[in-house]
Amino acid sequence: MKSFLATLLLLLLVACTQAFTVQPLATRNVATRAPTALNMVFGNKKSKAQKAEEDAKFWQGEWVCKDCGYIYNRNECAGMFFEEQGAGFRCPQCSGPRRRYAKKVGDRVGTTLDGGDAPILIFSFGGVIATIAFGIWAVDNL
Repeated sequence: MKSFLATLLLLLLVACTQAFTVQPLATRNVATRAPTALNMVFGNKKSKAQKAEEDAKFWQGEWVCKDCGYIYNRNECAGMFFEEQGAGFRCPQCSGPRRRYAKKVGDRVGTTLDGGDAPILIFSFGGVIATIAFGIWAVDNL
């Protein structure tokens, strides 16, 4: 038993010393790697016509947050158009969701992406009317 423990201790000691030794890294042959052109990484430079075509795809007016009045500024948001923002985008000022933004045309602000407040108000008033009707029915039938 003592020889088994001595052998186990010796193996453990050797394993620990091998784990902390510095070994040189394998040498890499840099010449065999394929060269990467910058246009593969960043893309080709866009012409003015391509830039104008891309700009025409998006709303050129302003997007306004209906909750706080913040006007979306493309330069503050990584140069992205509002339509390019994902579903997780929040208003930088009030943290309102993306669906609360509306297009601004002149001095008028349109409806929000979620349809505005009309659906909420309709269902709220409907719920109030249903609650009152149920209360009247319950009083009469008790």
